[in-house]
Amino acid sequence: MGDDRIRRIREEDVDAVVQLVYDLAEFERAPDECHLTPEQLRTALFGEAPGLFGHVAEVDGEIVGYALWFLNFSTWRGVHGIYLEDLYVRPEQRGSGLGKALLATLAAVCVERGYARLEWSVLNWNPAQGFYKSLGAVPMDEWTVDRLTDEPLKALAAQVR
Repeated sequence: MGDDRIRRIREEDVDAVVQLVYDLAEFERAPDECHLTPEQLRTALFGEAPGLFGHVAEVDGEIVGYALWFLNFSTWRGVHGIYLEDLYVRPEQRGSGLGKALLATLAAVCVERGYARLEWSVLNWNPAQGFYKSLGAVPMDEWTVDRLTDEPLKALAAQVR
C-alpha cells in the first residue's frame, strides 16, 4: 500500500514544482544555473510526447516535495530503468518520511514495470548520502559523470556540419 501523501504530478502542480526546483538549486548552491520555466516543465511532463515524469508529496493540500524522473536503458540488463533527476523535500518536512515515500514509489514503478534499476546522482557534500545508503543504495564511486554544455557542446556539434 502506498503513502497517500505521494501522487503522480498533475498539470496544476507545475508552478509549485518549478518553485521547488528553484529551492533545490539554492540548496545545491547553484541558484544562478537554474532557468526552468513553467512552460518548459509543462511541455516536458504533459506535451505531445512526454519524456519526463514526476510525483509530488502533498501535505495539507500543499506541494512540499517532488521527484522528477525519466527512463534510461541498461544495455547489460536489456531493460529500462529510472533515472531520478531531482528529489527534493522542503527542509521543514525532512524527516517526515516523504523522501523515503517518494523513492519507494519509484522503486514500486520499477518493480511493476520490470525495470532493472533506480539511480541518481548526489553531490559529495550532501548529507542525504547517509539516508540513501540506509536504503541500500550503492555509491558508484568508480564512475565519473561527464557533461558537455554551452560552448563545448556547440563546438562539438559544429564538427558534424
